[in-house]
Amino acid sequence: MDKTIMVYTLIITVGAYIGSLFLNRKVPSPLTHPVFVSTSLIIFVLILSNIHYKEYEGTKDMLSFFLGPATVGIAVPLYQNRAILFRNIIPSFAGVIAGSIVSITATVLMLKGLHLSSELIRSMSLKTITTPMAVEVASIIHGDTILTAVFVVITGMLGAMTGPWIMNKMGIHNPLSRGLALGVQAHGIGTAQAALEGRLQAAIAGVAMGVNGIFVSIMAPIIIPWITK
Repeated sequence: MDKTIMVYTLIITVGAYIGSLFLNRKVPSPLTHPVFVSTSLIIFVLILSNIHYKEYEGTKDMLSFFLGPATVGIAVPLYQNRAILFRNIIPSFAGVIAGSIVSITATVLMLKGLHLSSELIRSMSLKTITTPMAVEVASIIHGDTILTAVFVVITGMLGAMTGPWIMNKMGIHNPLSRGLALGVQAHGIGTAQAALEGRLQAAIAGVAMGVNGIFVSIMAPIIIPWITK
């Protein structure tokens, strides 16, 4: 890969995210969410610069490398807030499981009502678990892995954009509840949003994302083929 392009795209990526954070602080709104604004801006600049996605992969891989340490870093606030999690472990796990089941069932029933293809329904039903898990499960249940990845990213982005706003409107301010909701419905991007709200929210969202992913990965190959017949 051309080092000049790599440096250029790295500057664009980091600059777009920092700029979007500044915009969101100045104009708080679901439409000014940093992930949404920065993603849109990066795509726009890459198109204008005539840079193909393949040329951007080096920058993407470099930034993705830091996701590992960042994910492990969630263990710190989780350990610090372990007493709160243990006190609420039963309702927390019940909430995660209920959220997983409702999300899958509602998605499948809605799409069946629209008479969409079985492959599309299976691909979209995995939208609330993180991409690596979703793609693997999609191949097992005969979904389209590319469509699944797209739906996962869109779901995470929309969840992070609108989730906090909806919970504020509904008067849901409990850190535990907010973390669970963001982790279950918006996986990695939701966990990043939860981290912006607080350490407890980040810890709970991380646990919720993991438990939700494991549960759906186990149950989806059993439930989805049956309810999509």
